[in-house]
Amino acid sequence: MTESAFDILDLGVLPYRQAWELQHAHHDRVAGGGRPTLLLLEHPPVLTLGRKAREGTNIVVTREYLHAQNIEVLDIERGGDVTYHGPGQLVAYAIFPVGRKIVDFLRLLEGATIQALHTLGLPDARPNPGYAGVYVDPRTVNGRAYDQKIASFGVAVKRHVALHGIGLNVTTNLDHFDLIVPCGLEGTQMTSVQREYDLRGLPRTASIPDAKKALSDAFRQTFATYDWTIPELGAAPVARAGS
Repeated sequence: MTESAFDILDLGVLPYRQAWELQHAHHDRVAGGGRPTLLLLEHPPVLTLGRKAREGTNIVVTREYLHAQNIEVLDIERGGDVTYHGPGQLVAYAIFPVGRKIVDFLRLLEGATIQALHTLGLPDARPNPGYAGVYVDPRTVNGRAYDQKIASFGVAVKRHVALHGIGLNVTTNLDHFDLIVPCGLEGTQMTSVQREYDLRGLPRTASIPDAKKALSDAFRQTFATYDWTIPELGAAPVARAGS
């Protein structure tokens, strides 16, 4: 397939509920045979609970505190546990045909994200076997090694087409991750492109525009030979995956 196999829409900063409705509108269009679409955007601060969130037990502050901080909490249909979205995090929603190949699709999302991070100057970006998402090399803090997670994934597949996608921390306020156990993973710290630049002494400034270009280019390359057909399998259950 050529670069024109899917559209890329830059939506700027969009409240989560509005983006959620927009995702579903695009999903209905793609499931009906329309062009696949990659949505790129940022959200105001919000916590979302996936299907493994266990009633929000991995939120470590009260709902009253979150309300006072203007941080919304939403239950959604993606897989995975609790995660945070906010300014400085590049969110990429890939409204792509998947069929039943959800694991293969997740690997492609990982590959595109890793390629983008390599372009942004983080050559150690990699998957973490057994977990969805992208990590950089572990870091030891007070004698304990912590996995360093830089991007989280969560998808749902309905009518053979994906919803949701990637949250890549670029200049994210990482203190907000202290409100939760990210993705329900103990022993994991969240990091960002800017934090990695700073800790590595790299004279670079991370930016959402640079990340959008790197990720867009990576998606075009990673999905260049993708099978865009939607299988005719009749009604199928919702599949979910993520972290």
